[in-house]
Amino acid sequence: MFPISLKSMFLCFLRSYLTNSAFNTRGMQNIGLAYAIDPGLKEIYKDSLKLQKARRRHLKLFNTHHLWTPLLVGLFISLESQVSRGLFPPQSFPKIKSTLVYTLSAIGDSFFSGTLLITWSLLTMILIFLEMYVWAAALGMVFFTGIQVFKLILFHKGMTQGLIFINHLQRWNLINWGTRLKIFNSLLVPAFWLVIWPFNWHLYNFILVTLISLLLVYFYRFFPRTREVLLVCLLVLTVFAPQVFSWINGYPQP
Repeated sequence: MFPISLKSMFLCFLRSYLTNSAFNTRGMQNIGLAYAIDPGLKEIYKDSLKLQKARRRHLKLFNTHHLWTPLLVGLFISLESQVSRGLFPPQSFPKIKSTLVYTLSAIGDSFFSGTLLITWSLLTMILIFLEMYVWAAALGMVFFTGIQVFKLILFHKGMTQGLIFINHLQRWNLINWGTRLKIFNSLLVPAFWLVIWPFNWHLYNFILVTLISLLLVYFYRFFPRTREVLLVCLLVLTVFAPQVFSWINGYPQP
């Protein structure tokens, strides 16, 4: 059973896509959250004073990964429905909210942005460089559609199950799945490297250039202005020693 009407649910779900549209340095996504949840609050609280108190609860600091926003919007509406019936103490709301928001934010940044998005990007780049454009577009549509379905399911679960769903979410074990995906991504990187290989293929060429690239990545990571220095060195080699690239291209000679 839903705590609000289907019309209000539809509005809240659509508005959950806009939580970053009013991002600010004081409350971060708080205005967007208040906007998203407001149709549900209006339906739950008929008394204007109680409605204002509920609105203030959601104008506090709020910042989480955007893929979790529909879940949190649905879950908060479920909790507000319990608050209106005296089944949940409103003074516990801030603690529950902050714990959920920051925990889910860390998981979202690690699994979605730091892992799954990288998998999608690497697979797409490999397909594009292999000139498999239809497959690249199809992969993009599958990922995009899957994300929207995932958001809708989370919104429904948060709305209907409330805090109980958080226990189910722990069983998904997204942290360990993220580790497995990162291992898969580490295999996709050399695969992409092979696809875009600019020189004549030979194992020695590949090892040499790969080691040089890893060394450059290390310098870029730990030393300032590395990019500018590398660009100058590349220009110097191109002007004064262009045979270096020919040597790499033809090394080793049979």
